[in-house]
Order: sequence, then C-alpha cells, then structure tokens
Amino acid sequence: MAGLMSAEEIFEKAQTAAVAATSPDEKALQIDYPALREKIRAALADRKVALCHVNTFLPEGYEEQGRFNMLLLTAGNVLFDMVIGDSYFRYDIVSVGQLDKVQVIDAMWDNKEKRREEPFLSLRLMHGEEVHLLLALDDQERASLLDFARAVSAARNPERA
Repeated sequence: MAGLMSAEEIFEKAQTAAVAATSPDEKALQIDYPALREKIRAALADRKVALCHVNTFLPEGYEEQGRFNMLLLTAGNVLFDMVIGDSYFRYDIVSVGQLDKVQVIDAMWDNKEKRREEPFLSLRLMHGEEVHLLLALDDQERASLLDFARAVSAARNPERA
C-alpha cells in the first residue's frame, strides 16, 4: 500500500523530532539513537504505520517522562503512543476499537510567554483511565491532527450508505 511507513521511517521521524524538541536554552537531547532505532523496530515489528503525529510539546502529565511523544496509527487501526526522552522510552498500545471516547477540542490557550491567547486543537483518545492526546498549535500540526481524527472516526464509525 502506498503511503505506509516502516519502523525505519518512524525512527527517522523520531530522530528529526528529537532535534526539534530542544529549545536553544535547553541541553540537547542525549538519546542513544541506535538503541532507539532498535526499540522502535521491536515495538512495531512488521506493522506498517498509516499516520504519525508528533507532539512537539508534551501533554500535561507526561513532563517527567520525556521530551516529546509520537502517536502512530497502524494500517490495522492500532494506536501506539511513544514517549521519548534522554534516557526514557515507553509506549502504550490500544486498538482504535477499544477506545471509549474520541474528543476534538478547538479552543484558545493563554500563552503566558507571549502574553496573548493562541489557538490550539487537541484530539483526546480515551480508554479506561488512559488518555492519549494529540496537540496542534500551528497549521501543519492541525492538518496532521485532523487526518488522525478522520482516520479514527472512519475506523470507529464507518458511514453506511
């Protein structure tokens, strides 16, 4: 199938995101990239990934775990939420069919650094006590998040003619 990504391509996206996740006033991420490549390969095995969304800002509650996270949707509608940091890697796996609730929030947030309100978009994928959150603060991130929302919606609630 065209457009599907392998574990190697996901690793390359993670490596690019790791560089981007470091602001000028922070110490650069100290990731062992060969080890990260192997962890991503082990997690995904031979699954093909249809969509990948990188949260450049960690959602609330993830702060002590890493520097950024990636949410992946496989061709088989399985969600992977990977959190990556200097010496931290974890992932959650849930089938789209196991989600209890899917919620899109389009609102404003108070950016205290810039002293103004700015738009944001979030997609909350909930099951049990767990929430997997996709965040978008700019147009490129919004497009990625909306693609994710459409794919999850189609898998969970297919239209019947």
